[in-house]
Amino acid sequence: MRKSWGMVSFILFCIGVVLAVIGGIVLPANAIIAMVLAVFGLAIGIIYVVYAKQVEGLHTLLLATIALLAMTAAFAPIAVVGVGEAITSMLVNFAALMAPVALIAAIKALLTIGMEK
Repeated sequence: MRKSWGMVSFILFCIGVVLAVIGGIVLPANAIIAMVLAVFGLAIGIIYVVYAKQVEGLHTLLLATIALLAMTAAFAPIAVVGVGEAITSMLVNFAALMAPVALIAAIKALLTIGMEK
């Protein structure tokens, strides 16, 4: 059962990445795409937190999502260089996908730490 939910989470992530890239190129700064990506992110986060076997995997997920969100902020000046609105929109879309995952993982980690004592 855990493997099938893991596969669902992975498929949602892949669809989200493709949607973020295509949405950034075709429809930059579209609120509907950002909402769909946020829902995908919520689903990915909930699936991962519910079916995560160990806390170390949760810490790895938190570290990866924080790194990805920081990367999004670091590449924000690209729009100034002239590469354009599409790349900035792709990065913002990707952040919309990953931010709910980070939020849910952070809440789970804090609850786990709080329950240890």
